[in-house]
Amino acid sequence: MEFEDLRGRTAVVTGGGRGLGRSLAEAFAAQGMNVALLDVLDGVEAAAEEIAADSGVSALGIRTDVTDTTQLEAAFARVSAELGTPQALLTAAGVTLLEPSTDITPEQWRRLQSINVDGTFFTAQAFARELIRAELPGSAVLVSSMSAHIVNVPQNQAAYNTSKAAVGHLAKSLAVEWAPKGIRVNAIAPGYFLSDMTKQFTETNPELAADWVSRIPMGRMGEPEDLHGLVAFLASDASRYLTAQSVVIDGGYTAI
Repeated sequence: MEFEDLRGRTAVVTGGGRGLGRSLAEAFAAQGMNVALLDVLDGVEAAAEEIAADSGVSALGIRTDVTDTTQLEAAFARVSAELGTPQALLTAAGVTLLEPSTDITPEQWRRLQSINVDGTFFTAQAFARELIRAELPGSAVLVSSMSAHIVNVPQNQAAYNTSKAAVGHLAKSLAVEWAPKGIRVNAIAPGYFLSDMTKQFTETNPELAADWVSRIPMGRMGEPEDLHGLVAFLASDASRYLTAQSVVIDGGYTAI
């Protein structure tokens, strides 16, 4: 499905150097959007070059730590100067932690919340500032998780669940505040998806992976491409009256 209004616009994707972030950047590029990938990984520039070569759009890869507001400000200024003011944002930068809550150290807790919550907020803040400065509307898609709505088992992940619940409520709060500015904010709440990191984990923990799949009514984990239509729809004017929502996409996991 193509959303013609996206063609020629600019999207920013955090965590875009690999995994789900890169896949979703490719989804935007397939819609004819110019894309900027922000990531702490060394290979983010190469990832952008590959997307540009494959899709024919303009792409930037910028080494950026989403917890550093100075780096974010510089990255968004560069994107606006080289690709045009971004009108779509997807925040895929994040980390997880499978650890009993009694064993989590203060450093582990703070690092996870800093990346998943602070990084999401500061990125959305930088995005909104650019839009308001340019007097343009836009759409932010914050990556939450089904774990924002349930406590999925058998793994222990209290820190992660808490961070993703915060992201979901952040989307609602920003959506209400920024609606008068023409900026929509929604969250997507994926279930188990076969990103690069998840594949590495399931290959070394096959029994846990089998447990997960057994709980999914559709009988499989999601593929990154299963998110493409949703994020393109949320970024486009086709969803112009949709804001402050968290869309769960989990193969039916949270329904039972």
